[in-house]
Amino acid sequence: MTENGNYPANAPGHGGTIAPLKNVAMCGRALERAMKRPQHLPGMVCFYGPSGFGKSFAAAYTANKYQAYYIECKSTWTKKAILSAIAREMGLVPAHTMYELTEQISNTLVMTDRPLIIDEMDHIVKREAVEIVRDIYEGSHVPMLLIGEENLPNDLVKWERFHGRILDFVPAQAADAGDAKVLSKFYCHKAAIGDDLISEVAKRSKGSIRRICVNLARIEEETLNAGKATMDLPGWIAMKKGFWTGEGVVRKEYVR
Repeated sequence: MTENGNYPANAPGHGGTIAPLKNVAMCGRALERAMKRPQHLPGMVCFYGPSGFGKSFAAAYTANKYQAYYIECKSTWTKKAILSAIAREMGLVPAHTMYELTEQISNTLVMTDRPLIIDEMDHIVKREAVEIVRDIYEGSHVPMLLIGEENLPNDLVKWERFHGRILDFVPAQAADAGDAKVLSKFYCHKAAIGDDLISEVAKRSKGSIRRICVNLARIEEETLNAGKATMDLPGWIAMKKGFWTGEGVVRKEYVR
């Protein structure tokens, strides 16, 4: 969800909605567990997985559903930039010093009692800025959802005091044929794609939501270019168009 309360333009859905994908539900349940935890338990949950699994899309929906503050960290952000971004997401004028920013954010979280979602947590780890997130948590004890890449749980082990405050590590799941079918209904309105082809798309896309979307768009385009209204797996194989798998393209040698 962007600062104006809308979903990202590239979110998997249409008409102001998010496609009901498996990881969308898992992300929501992860934050909900932190929200409903007994007070003596830690309140940070980590949702992690490979790039392309739709974690940010899931976070956008979860932020909207639970009225959570949401930031997506950038690789260039300093520690102060991270704090300033959180403050701006809360509608605050960022304070001047990091100490004041931390107090400002913590106090606002306490007063609003709203969760905080931090996406691209890996950038915070690389900046060795993990402790500022712990400071915010210790100052507010609100539920936090931390989203990052596959190795995030292992990377956080370095900071024992932080790692010990994680309630759970929830792995994002690879997209399957069910997710691919949902996406086809959201995106493919001009051509019908057979279930056998959708299943093959999910298999060839290696669990990536992004690659599934690219393949579905390509199939619909090629189907329409061929003057057809439907496409199944045998038909697609006969067209020899292949699938986008993310692997590099090998240039064929030019033969005179």
